[in-house]
Amino acid sequence: MITVTNREHQIQVTNRDESFTCDNDSLLLQGMEKAGKQAIRVGCRKGGCGMCKVKVLSGHYQTLKMSRAHVSEQEEQQGFVLACRTQVQGDLVVESDHFALTPVVSPLEEA
Repeated sequence: MITVTNREHQIQVTNRDESFTCDNDSLLLQGMEKAGKQAIRVGCRKGGCGMCKVKVLSGHYQTLKMSRAHVSEQEEQQGFVLACRTQVQGDLVVESDHFALTPVVSPLEEA
């Protein structure tokens, strides 16, 4: 008989001086919300808005498909992820608040 345990992992958000636990394979953003914390910005919860963009400084995780409009391949290689698309697989240290609005330039400003 195989026994499956639901291991919890410690998540530390360095720039917010917050920490919480998250179940193994749970999405990082869902774990934060379940813990009642507000250490990561919350937007659409489906990867389309980029509000929950964080940088993983250390730890084990796996990402689901992420919008390249918010996380480029180069950024992903540097540890940037969307918290709503990141499955926790070990203790993590992350830095939040990496969402940035891209300024829209009107044709009149370019002239």
